[in-house]
Amino acid sequence: MSDVMMSGEICTRMPPWMPKETLTYLAHTEGGASLRALARDAGVHASTILRQVRAIEARREDVLVDRFLQRLGKRLQPKAESVASVPSSDLPEDLSETQLKQESCRVLGHLRDPSTVLAVVADMEKAVVVRESENGDTVRRTTLDRGLAEAMAFKGWIACDTPGKILKYRITSAGRTALSKFMAQAEMQAMGFHEDQTAFAFDADSDVRHPHRPGRFQSSETPLALLARRRDKDGQRFLAPELVAMGERLHEDFVLTGLSLRQDETWDQFICRVQEDTPDAPQAGRAQERLISALRDLGPGLGDAVLRCCCCLEGLELTEKRMGWSARSGKIVLRIALQRLKRHYAALGEEGALVG
Repeated sequence: MSDVMMSGEICTRMPPWMPKETLTYLAHTEGGASLRALARDAGVHASTILRQVRAIEARREDVLVDRFLQRLGKRLQPKAESVASVPSSDLPEDLSETQLKQESCRVLGHLRDPSTVLAVVADMEKAVVVRESENGDTVRRTTLDRGLAEAMAFKGWIACDTPGKILKYRITSAGRTALSKFMAQAEMQAMGFHEDQTAFAFDADSDVRHPHRPGRFQSSETPLALLARRRDKDGQRFLAPELVAMGERLHEDFVLTGLSLRQDETWDQFICRVQEDTPDAPQAGRAQERLISALRDLGPGLGDAVLRCCCCLEGLELTEKRMGWSARSGKIVLRIALQRLKRHYAALGEEGALVG
């Protein structure tokens, strides 16, 4: 057999969730295949393969991504030098797609809090998720195998924003989209959908979709995520983490209901229409009750802000235009609405923290 390995041959040695571009990259860098040979194999121009190789090579500046690709490369070495010398538990690529989704969902769920980061130390085989307070204190939320952290970085769900001896990773827009997809899939299965139905309901890694209401979520960052990064003139966060959590809590209930907001539909029109529908699943019914209760408590204006920006992920500028508000006033209205929403959930006690 030729010493040159093509992407098709490498594919048999890799997990099924590995992107095709990565297989092409490994076929070139580890398998020795030329760009032209790979282009002929894929039926594309050589420049396309070159761009793919360069794009992945540039990502190796990230320590976790680089380590992940090193481990994958070991699979292509001769048996005497192969992964047999590496503990199997230390191989992130041995994660099944289901394991990757389940474990990542757990970690990303913590990381959606703007004050929470995933910390990695170069010589440690474990990563830790910690919540950082304003006074500099940290609280450990969970730990995970470094291999899982590497796989998440490779997928683009987390990115390093603080290099150094201790690397700090935060959730990306792609990570938030993946988390929403994983949560919605889990809830749909709990509501009685079969696995093949939930697979049909979602596109690969782009949009999160409902089988009867396509295109409800978009892959761009949410208004909450954008506002969570903003700081005022004193360096304080424009939205406190607990306010972000309130908006995400309302969003989760909206997802469970399977509802959508019609174009130019107002807060009161939405409530009137929804009250006429009876959800088929008990979970959706309870979520709908909580959603309507929260929106009624907020009332028009504040209810419109959270319905559009938190539930439907509509941009602030578009919300301002639809509602006839002055420019840059939307973020103020949204913050007031989230403060009111926090009070609403606090009054519910333990029930306010329930999902489904």
